[in-house]
Amino acid sequence: MANPKDYPVLVVDDDTLMREMLKAILCGEEYPVVGVASNGEDAIALCARLKPRVVLLDINMPKVDGLQALEAIRLAQPTVKVIMVSASPTMDKVSEAVKRGAAGFVVKPFNAARVLDRIRECIDRDIKNGG
Repeated sequence: MANPKDYPVLVVDDDTLMREMLKAILCGEEYPVVGVASNGEDAIALCARLKPRVVLLDINMPKVDGLQALEAIRLAQPTVKVIMVSASPTMDKVSEAVKRGAAGFVVKPFNAARVLDRIRECIDRDIKNGG
């Protein structure tokens, strides 16, 4: 099993409470949270600067939404694992996220186990594929 410390995470959500909850879940499992952002524009900039291996990315955000940010992040860093987080995951949004390169999906309201399971699934897939 992979060591969580080897997978720095960027948390992106426009809701402060959601960001704090995700940070607490990740820190409790020793995933290093290397940064947080409240909109897609900042997420793109922080990804370029901090080079996380995993990004938890909300869909509905100001400035640049999560789907646009996902596409920009994946173009700049094809190996980063982006897990979308949404309170309203319609089939259209899920399929669009997958088409743009999302590695997984977490539905709000979430619990710690679900978030951690999605991250582990992405990491395990990455390891299996030689990453």
